[in-house]
Amino acid sequence: MADEGKKPKKRATIFGYPISIFFIVVNEFCERFSYYGMRGQRAPTASVLVQEDMHWGTVAQTIVYLSIVYTAGQVVMAVSAIHDITDHNKDGVPDNMTFHVALSMVGLFLIALGTGGIKPCVAAFGGDQFEDHQEKQRGTFFSIFYLSINAGSLLSTIITPFLRAQECGIHTKRECYPLAFGVPAALMVVALLVFIVGNRMYIKTDPKGNIMLEVCKCIWFAIKNRFRHRSSTFPKREHWMDWADEKYDKLLIAQVKMVVKVLFLYIPLPMFWALFDQQGSRWTLQATTMDGDFGFMTIMPDQMQTVNPILILALVPIVDSCIYPLIAKCKLNFTPLKRMTVGMMLAALAFVIAAVVQIEIDTTLPKFPSGEAAQVKYINMIDGLTDINAGGGETISIGSFKSTGEYLTFDKPFDLYVSSGNSTATITGVELQDGQRQTSIIFKMEDTAANITTNTFLDLSAKPEQGNNAIRFVNGYHGDLNVTVGEETFPYIEYMNMSEYKLLPKGLAEFRIQSRVGEVCTFTQEFGMGSSYTMVIPSNLLEGICKGIGAVKDIDPNTVHMAWQIPQYFFMTAGEVVFSVTGLEFSYSQAPSNMKSVLQAGWLFTVAVGNIIVLVIAEGAQLPDQWAEYILFASLLVAVCFIFSFMAYFYTYVDPTEIEARFANMESEERKKSMEVEMMQRKDSVKSDGEEKKSRRESSSSSSDEEQTKQDEDDKQTKI
Repeated sequence: MADEGKKPKKRATIFGYPISIFFIVVNEFCERFSYYGMRGQRAPTASVLVQEDMHWGTVAQTIVYLSIVYTAGQVVMAVSAIHDITDHNKDGVPDNMTFHVALSMVGLFLIALGTGGIKPCVAAFGGDQFEDHQEKQRGTFFSIFYLSINAGSLLSTIITPFLRAQECGIHTKRECYPLAFGVPAALMVVALLVFIVGNRMYIKTDPKGNIMLEVCKCIWFAIKNRFRHRSSTFPKREHWMDWADEKYDKLLIAQVKMVVKVLFLYIPLPMFWALFDQQGSRWTLQATTMDGDFGFMTIMPDQMQTVNPILILALVPIVDSCIYPLIAKCKLNFTPLKRMTVGMMLAALAFVIAAVVQIEIDTTLPKFPSGEAAQVKYINMIDGLTDINAGGGETISIGSFKSTGEYLTFDKPFDLYVSSGNSTATITGVELQDGQRQTSIIFKMEDTAANITTNTFLDLSAKPEQGNNAIRFVNGYHGDLNVTVGEETFPYIEYMNMSEYKLLPKGLAEFRIQSRVGEVCTFTQEFGMGSSYTMVIPSNLLEGICKGIGAVKDIDPNTVHMAWQIPQYFFMTAGEVVFSVTGLEFSYSQAPSNMKSVLQAGWLFTVAVGNIIVLVIAEGAQLPDQWAEYILFASLLVAVCFIFSFMAYFYTYVDPTEIEARFANMESEERKKSMEVEMMQRKDSVKSDGEEKKSRRESSSSSSDEEQTKQDEDDKQTKI
């Protein structure tokens, strides 16, 4: 990295933009593809904020060094996913899981260190590539930079699951996690190389020591000095940071004032991120209870998150080239802080819409029991009409291999009366498991035609995850049966017994049923999203054709369409464009020249705090309804928005370059005055020395005359 601290003699540009920023934008695209590709494998990550101004050299060097750490972490993660390393018995499962977990934790630590270190530096470094007369291009750069982040995120979210779905392995073929982690690692290598290639085109500044440490020491000294002089006898100072001027120069104090003023303004901002980050959690869970059938394609719940980066790619150019210029033509002073306020209001509106959608979804969800209540559904496995009376209520008639339909709810033990043909049975003191749904099959024992009994099984107590369908079988055939569908297998199901649930995706499923004696039949069943069925196998299966298999619906499929989530995604994304892109530019523009990354890191820190706020509020509130939680978050953001707008009203925009230049001129003038004073002191000193010498000579001459006179008098006395 030669040429540190120097500006290139000739700035190469394209359409008025420095060529160097294109290397930075491509680097950010590859890095974000790498990051989201890794995160998409459900690997937890941390965030570490490492400032640029360590004793590592320039920002460019810091980015390169930490990118190497980042890349190493990605490679370690890819290696940790290779199960063949410790799969000595070749069964496809690692024999030493501790080794893989430890390796992945090392990889995650390196990734956290790398991404946390370069994140606040790259955006600030990109802003540094513009000169003072390129303010407009610099503002557009932050929009392009944000576009590259979301483009990398979008492509990674789409491509990485396909990579993971591939099968790989030396001994046993499994989902190819090494490939899913390896490609992001390769993209990180590309990001590093692209950044290095642009090295000679970058504007770099000489390192000025550990500025973060200097800032902290300056603030601490000001606080400590103010505390020492807290007595009213000491005169007040204009700003509390002015108490540091006994030790630190005025320029540093002025720079710290600018940083502290912006950081104070950041205090309410985490609330926005608390709402924004729920797109990947609460909103995805909401999507699991919705129908993703768009006709030409089916969208899975976690894929709805891609709506955000898609809308980002569409809205950023529209807002930047149409909305803002139109507002400017209307002569409205739409300052950065006003934009951020509007962004927060749009995010709150998105959560109000999410609450309305949730209320509609709740009307379609099953009412699961709670507390001491329990629910039960009966399936008639007797070949003939069967009447039941549970708990002295209404008598229900159930056809052969059919169910009661709706669940019956009980909060205490009850008696069950069953009648089928000439057979009857009374089962007293039936107890259900509290807070659970259960299915009870009614059948006749094989040893006697008159003995009717029941067998009870637990049902699901929540909707299946990710929009899948939970399917199980009850066997009424006189013999054990094996059921397969795709790659899923229901092991041999005994007579009058129930299989475990298997999760199947939306669409047409083809089942293959085989008995122990080799009889085989197939049948198909169409499934929606989020449903649960108990497939009833009757006693009269025929060779080649599965006759009379019925589907008892335990949980209805989702009916509210996922398209209803698009409005909330639109308003949240619009809020993000107005809030986040503006925040990046604002953080850069209001930061002193040597503290750009300090404010960028402060901006990113608000994101981390927002994640913590979600956990605190969600755990502390414990609201029974999800829509109420959405309204709570929206209300909190509106309240915070008013606080922020009040704080913004009193904020005065500054030009750090102008302030620094003014202090530089003041220092220059003070230095000049100091030199003039020193020259005057020297002249005075020379003059004083001359006068002193003259005085000495006069004093010496006077002394000689006195001695001569005295000698003459002595001579006269001698003569006398």
